[in-house]
Formats: sequence, structure tokens, C-alpha cells
Amino acid sequence: MFATHFKKIQIILNTFTMDILAQLGMPEYMLMSMGAVVVAYYGYKKWSKPPKVLINVQQLGSHGDSSTLSPSASGLIGKMKKANRNVAVFYGSQTGTGEEFASRLARDAQRYGMKGMAVDPEEIDLEDIVQLQDIDNNLVVFCMATYGEGEPTDNCQDFINWLKETEDGSLSRLNYTVFGLGNRTYEHYNKMGKFVDQRMEELGAKRIYQLGLGDDDGNIEEDFVTWRELLWPEVCHYFKIDSTACEVSMRQYALLPSSDINANKLYTGEIARLHSYTTQKPPFDAKNPYLSEVIRNDNLHRPGSRRICMHLEFSIPPETKIRYETGDHLAVFPTNSTQLVERLAQLINQDIDTVFSLVNLDEESSKKHPFPCPTTYRTAFTHYLDITSPPTTFVVGEIAEYCEDAKEKEFLKTLTQATVEGKKLYAEWIRGDQRSIIAVLEEMRSCKIPLDHLCELLPRLQARYYSISSSPKMNPRSVHITAVLTDYTTRVGRHVDGVATSWLLNKQPGSTVPIYVRKSQFRLPMKSSTPVLMVGPGTGLAPFRGFIQERDWLMQQGRPLGNTVLFFGCRKAHDDYIYRDELEDYVARSVLSNLFVAFSRDQNEKIYVQHILREHADIVYEVIKKGNIYVCGDARHMAKDVHDVLENIIAEKGNMSHQAASDHLKSLGTRGRYSCDVWS
Repeated sequence: MFATHFKKIQIILNTFTMDILAQLGMPEYMLMSMGAVVVAYYGYKKWSKPPKVLINVQQLGSHGDSSTLSPSASGLIGKMKKANRNVAVFYGSQTGTGEEFASRLARDAQRYGMKGMAVDPEEIDLEDIVQLQDIDNNLVVFCMATYGEGEPTDNCQDFINWLKETEDGSLSRLNYTVFGLGNRTYEHYNKMGKFVDQRMEELGAKRIYQLGLGDDDGNIEEDFVTWRELLWPEVCHYFKIDSTACEVSMRQYALLPSSDINANKLYTGEIARLHSYTTQKPPFDAKNPYLSEVIRNDNLHRPGSRRICMHLEFSIPPETKIRYETGDHLAVFPTNSTQLVERLAQLINQDIDTVFSLVNLDEESSKKHPFPCPTTYRTAFTHYLDITSPPTTFVVGEIAEYCEDAKEKEFLKTLTQATVEGKKLYAEWIRGDQRSIIAVLEEMRSCKIPLDHLCELLPRLQARYYSISSSPKMNPRSVHITAVLTDYTTRVGRHVDGVATSWLLNKQPGSTVPIYVRKSQFRLPMKSSTPVLMVGPGTGLAPFRGFIQERDWLMQQGRPLGNTVLFFGCRKAHDDYIYRDELEDYVARSVLSNLFVAFSRDQNEKIYVQHILREHADIVYEVIKKGNIYVCGDARHMAKDVHDVLENIIAEKGNMSHQAASDHLKSLGTRGRYSCDVWS
């Protein structure tokens, strides 16, 4: 049996041998081959285990005989059956929006005489999805966000793999629908939502309503509400139930006063484990960040610049066991401004130092609290809740109910309506003017929303991700990031500060910041002699600083370097040419083969990186033929323009049609030779 599985691995390896040898020398290739044997051995141990026995759903009858199953009371099926639920809403969420949509859909079910629950795929036995078929009138809804370059969210990676490995036709008695959350500025728009929708169909499940696609570059809340309003009539028609929605309480959490709680039992900003910031224990991750000491915090822009770009270095001592690679991301957990929290307290006119807990009304839910409890309202508004982002139409509609002034109430209600007028007003007054919940309450003075309901409505304050701008080879005990301060004034004169960057600005050496490393696929080629082309204007330079440091270290070890070409762009050479001295030193020492810089505002006509790419098409094409291409920065404009220029260069220099050039660039992406780390 081992020989059989080893042969499978050998076939796969042989398929890629030529490509690998093109990238690696023979010693590196032999070393990797030895690693493959180790993988084969451990693969054998895994494959040689008895196969999982899946229920033959066809033998359970048309409706399924639940008496034949003995689900754990604590498992998904046990929880569903205990409360007579028939709707499960799975979510893949990176920023909390997918989870929020799932919770709203689960509560919606109650309005139509059904019972639902929101489900985190990471917290269940995925084989339970098969057994959902044995629940009468079952409905599974997926709210699936796409992260990065077409990747699943952290909590859905195992689920996506399970879907790929599950046998076709296995879910023939399951009813489903999918809503995807994505961003149209990215190449792989809503890839996960589309994949789940298609894969569920291949598995035999019955799609009862069409795939919905939400675009975060536009108004994802509006996309969701429009899809949701059409979903439930279809659900009612399919299951032959009354489509008249009942008015039910949409509260998910109950207030539990906790004034007698010992102060030592209160959460004071910890992400998950109580006192985790005072008793730090690895491994450090999204639920257990490391409280890192700031080593440096320098402004990279010169005094003449009206903007601030921070270079921050964080300590990662050996005992933390934190490891990172060039191209990874550093997650930073910020806190809200003290001034904003105080302003919110003034508007609400309630004591925010009161101790409280919010407890899930659904006793079977795995999520007992919306954030760590018990705590104080001050702590919740400071550490756990997003008080600066524009509120969704759902939140606006909920707070409208607490307006004592009829005109204010009517105005807020209009914002929530799915009419041309309502959508336009919401787009302008809330999103266009970047009004936060604080700004809304400042103008709707008659709104007296209870603190506990406000805490339930507001989304969680999320970690911010920054491309790491250092190499662990050069900096094994520290990790660096590069961040521009977000600081602007809206068209109505409202000043807006970025939550994380304004907080980081005041973090001087010796202060601490909660961090963890999120792995990325943005990697240098394995062989140092492979040419690389890097395009990164502004803070898009961040990961390339790490790349160049790594190649500098490799050169110092006597390794040959392939051509290392950087295209950088900024506004003015004198003001915001970040890391200039470092880059020019790398050129002088031949770590960088070529450095091309576009200054967009040093002349009358704006010049960007895509323009200087065209000017140096010969050098660009030489790298494209043999090496790897990397792009980092703005997804909305820069990345698309650079992609178009690369396509044109390939067509011109390679004597190809534009379609052939497009296909070639796509092929490079598939083979890992064209990578993007972009944001909108």
C-alpha cells in the first residue's frame, strides 16, 4: 500500500520536475526530493488509516429516519434537533461582515415559522453537513467571503478542502443557497462564493435560490438586503409555508448586569482568554496575540511632506516562538480613540463604566457572547467595537426606533429603504460623508438607544493587516511594518482619522502592541538566481523591502542572485521617497540590479509606475521570460494598470496577440510566477 501511494507522489513530482529544475540547482533539487520521501512516509501513515464511514443517505428513506442516528448533543446535529431547527447558516468571515449577515439570516427564519442558527464551519465536525439531509425541510445558507487573492477566510480553509474531497452526489437531499462577499477590484471577485455554489450543485444539493454576490467596493449591505428580500419568498414557496413575515424580536443577546463581579474576572481588552496579556503563552495567533514591545517608530517622510509614513519595528523574542517569512502579513489589534469613546458616552448620556454581560438568547449557540464578557461599556467601546465605520442600513434602522423626534425617525427610516431615494440618500449621507455611529447620533439628538442594544448592533473592531517589510534572515528578533497615517477631511468638513494608524502614531519605543503573524503565499522564488520584477508604489514597497533584505543576506552567504528589478513610485522625490538611502545602497552593492522610480507630482504631467514600466519594456520582458513578477499596492487602479502594461509588453516583445499575452500572464499566475498583494 505504501508503494502505491509513493508511486502517486512520484507521478506528481515527475510532472513538475522540469519546472523545478529550471528554478533550482541539482543540490537543492535532491534535498527537496528527500523531503518528498518524508512527506510520502507521513502521507502513508495518514492514508493507511481506516477510511471514514459516511452515511449512505439514500438508505435512510425520503425524509430520513432520525432515529437511526445518534448525534452528540453538543454537535451540530444534536443542537439542530434539540431545538427543532431546520435552517443552518454557515459563514466564512474575515472581518465580521459574513458572520453578521449569517446571524441576520438565522434570525430571519423565525419570522417565517422556521428555526435557524449561524454556524462557524471551524467549530463543527464537517461530516455533520451530510447528516443535515436527515432534517425535514432542511435549508443550508452559505455566507462566504473571499479573502486576498481568491482565498478562503481563515475559518473556512478546512471546509473548502472538505468540499473538494467529498464525493459527488453525497448531498442530494440538501437544500441550499449562497451569498458571496467580495470586492470587484480584485481579480478573483467572489471566488469562494462562486466555488461553494457550484460545488454544492456537483454534490447533488438542490439550489433553491440563485447565488447572490456582494461587492464591498460598492455597497455590500445594499447587495445583501436586495438578495435577502427576494430569498425568503422563494424559500416560502419551495417549502409551501406562509410568506407573511411575523414581527418577532430581532435581539440576539440579553443584558445581564454584572455589578457584583470581582474585578479580577473582568475582561479589559483581551481578545479571547482572560488575562492573556498579563500571562502570555505561545502559540500566538488571532485569538491569542502577542503583546509586542515597539522598538522603533520613525516617520519616513521628510518635514516638507504633509503626510506621515511610519516605519515600525516590533520585538519578537525567542521565547515567543513567533516565526515569519518575507511576504507574510502582520496583524495589529488597535484600540479606539479615548476622545471618541468619551464623545459617544456624552451623546448616550449613560454611565459607560458599568459592568455588564451580553448573553446569547440561543443557548445552543457556540458563540455565547458578541465579545469577551463580563466587561465594562468603556472597555467594549475602546477595545471590542467598531465605532468609526459607517453603520449599515440594518443598524440605522434599529437605532431609528429609539428616536423620539418623528422627523429624525422618518429620516433614518428613509435611509434603510430599498428605493432609489433611500439608496441614494444612504450612499451620500452615510457612506459619502463617512458618518460613523457617533456622527449619526450627533445629528439625531433625540435618539436614546440603550447601551446594551448599541453594543449588540455594532460590529467587532477588527485587526488590521500590514505587509511585513523585513526579512527574518536579517531581523530574526524583530518584525517591521510600513504604514501611512490615514488622516483626511470629508466634503462636509468632518475630520477622519484611521483607527489603527492614528493609534500606532502614538506608540513610542517601550510601549506595547498586540500582534500576530498571518501567513501569505507572497513568496520569493526558491532559487536565488531566479530573476524577480517588483512593482510597488508607496507603501506597496513594504514586502519588497523584505524581499531585497533577503536577497542581500543570500548574496552575503555567497549565493548567486538573479536580476532583481524594482519599480517604485511616490509623489515627490524630496518629500516621500521612503527608504531611499537603503535602496540606493542596494543598487551600489548590486543587490538591486535596477531601480526605477516614478515621481507623480514633480512635474506638470503625472507619471506613475505603469508609465515607467513601458519605458523599460526590454528589461521587464527579460524578467518575464525567466523570472517572477510581484505587484503590491492599490487594487482599484494601480494593479489593473500595471497588469494591462505587462500584457501589452508581452504581446509586443513576444510577438503575440493580446489574447495570447493575456493567457500567458494568466498562466504565470497559475504557476506562481505572477503574484499580487493588493488592497482597495
